[in-house]
Amino acid sequence: MSLSSHEDKAQLAADDLEARQDRLDNLHPAASPEVPRAQTSSEDHPPAYHVQPQTGVRKVEIVNRVWGRNSKIALGVGIALASYIYSLDGTTTYQYQAYATSSFSKHSLLGAIATAQAIVLAVTKPFAAKFADVLGRAEAFSLSVAFYVLGYIIIASCKNISAYAAGAVIYYIGYAALQILIQIVIADCSTLRWRGLLSQLVSIWYALRGSLCSEIPELTLCSAFVSSNIAQGVLSTSSWHWGYGMFCILIPATLAPVIGTLFWAQIRAKRLGLSATDYNETNGGTAAAARDTRTIGRKLVSWAIDIDAIGLLLFGAGWACVLLPLTLTNKSTLPWSNYKIIVMLVIGGLTLIGFLAYERFLAKKPLFPFRFFKSYTVVACAIIPLLDFYQYSFISVTKAWSISDQGYFAYTQTLSLTFFAILAGFYQVYFRRTKWLLVAGLLIRLLGVGLMIRSKGAHGTTAELVIVQIIQGAGGGIAAAATQVIAQASVTHQDVAGVTALVLLFAEIGNAIGTAIASAVWRDWMPKELSKHLTGILSETEIDAVYGAITTAVSYRGVNEPAYEGIVAAYTTTMKILLIAATAVAVVPPVLALFVDNVYLSDSQNATEAEDLGGLPEHPRGTVADRDEKRADMA
Repeated sequence: MSLSSHEDKAQLAADDLEARQDRLDNLHPAASPEVPRAQTSSEDHPPAYHVQPQTGVRKVEIVNRVWGRNSKIALGVGIALASYIYSLDGTTTYQYQAYATSSFSKHSLLGAIATAQAIVLAVTKPFAAKFADVLGRAEAFSLSVAFYVLGYIIIASCKNISAYAAGAVIYYIGYAALQILIQIVIADCSTLRWRGLLSQLVSIWYALRGSLCSEIPELTLCSAFVSSNIAQGVLSTSSWHWGYGMFCILIPATLAPVIGTLFWAQIRAKRLGLSATDYNETNGGTAAAARDTRTIGRKLVSWAIDIDAIGLLLFGAGWACVLLPLTLTNKSTLPWSNYKIIVMLVIGGLTLIGFLAYERFLAKKPLFPFRFFKSYTVVACAIIPLLDFYQYSFISVTKAWSISDQGYFAYTQTLSLTFFAILAGFYQVYFRRTKWLLVAGLLIRLLGVGLMIRSKGAHGTTAELVIVQIIQGAGGGIAAAATQVIAQASVTHQDVAGVTALVLLFAEIGNAIGTAIASAVWRDWMPKELSKHLTGILSETEIDAVYGAITTAVSYRGVNEPAYEGIVAAYTTTMKILLIAATAVAVVPPVLALFVDNVYLSDSQNATEAEDLGGLPEHPRGTVADRDEKRADMA
């Protein structure tokens, strides 16, 4: 194609941008702190509501204006590669932890490292979302890769446990950031109609690696990368150092297509006259911005305001003080009555109250805008994953299954989660609705939890156990696919990253709280049940050993049947108490879901702004696009 043809197309695009910007100015005359009303019908025109987007959001909007089919394909391939390497890392490198800590004769510190990583996993997501809003998606991805690689370089070259621990925490910052950035970019570059499907497709690698790949050797591409095979090969031919070190190469290589595509589109947009730092567009481009003559100090202050530095510090410190005691009690490191636990919870609670007050009254660019909490739909979508439950698995005690069979059983729920989440995505594409899908998913999950009260007992058949796993996974997968889409649809594009971080954060907090409660019930009931059923059969020392290790409990199978039957009875009673509590909690999410907005999944960025993926106004009503949309809604 000739250069003049490119220039003609650029001019036509510029004229179109100018005309559409005039409509945008009329639609969104001013920023508003009020809560938008989500679009629930194809006939509804969203109200005039707009929040001034930050630089990172503007960058991805202008990116969506300038790239074509090849660029989108490159981005899609890049996200698929990034998701694959992310899942490969998550299912491979953890197998080296025991070897690494043991090589320094510090295997006992593995729990402390896992505790620090759990806290990092929870608090890093909002940090990553905020940096993506301020710096840009490509820049945030680059930063996450930097943490990833730096952490693994430190681990691969470490000579003591301190260096290993430091590298493990630094790497986990990149790991957690990558997790949410993938979801944010998918939300940026996909319409509501397709977002649920695309968001769930990235998790397919976990299911494939855990099931089909290990059973079908003909799938050479897949089976070559089975995590257990990789770990075994690394440990037998090299050392655990190289197991971490190889990801220093794999991570940048596989993320290069995503980062490169986003940077290329930003450069192309700039050449066409589009700017991410000037919102007032003219002639398809932007008016020349005045030269920034501020001092470095004032620039730093401005940047600190943009990223909400004080809010981030309060948020990180508060949740660290809350999650640390929860994790310590889960691992039986400290009891709830210990003064250190109480002090940390009090300090964490007060810090979080201070964070909320600062965000509400002082923050100019808050991490979680207060308008989030004025929206019932957003709050409900955050609470639903918060109320997820935790279950103990004691199949190894109650069933004489091999290790491989136990692994297949564990993967049943993963397969079910992935499969039904993807099916839910297809449902959203065709029907353009998801509220009642969410309600149905939560009810199915409630059914699965309730059925576990019987099937998890000593007399549950293999068929019952597997079917309940499938039902539980189906409900969880459907609910996960619907919750995130509804939350993202209910806010403006500026708020998409923040609300995604909020939903994922509450899921992590729910997991920590649920685990803490389950651990407390287990510690309280299990010793009493073991004493009740084993007194007179085993000594007190032997009963304590059974409580302390599942392997000890299993060792009585076929050797001392009366003792084994007593152990199974104790496990069954304790598990039933946990599941009854979990069933009671699982009743709440379907009730919450009944009152969320029945969002119409249109071909827009969200259901609160009349804008497309490029931040420009949609076609006015009455066009061919609208007629097609109406027909699709009627179908």
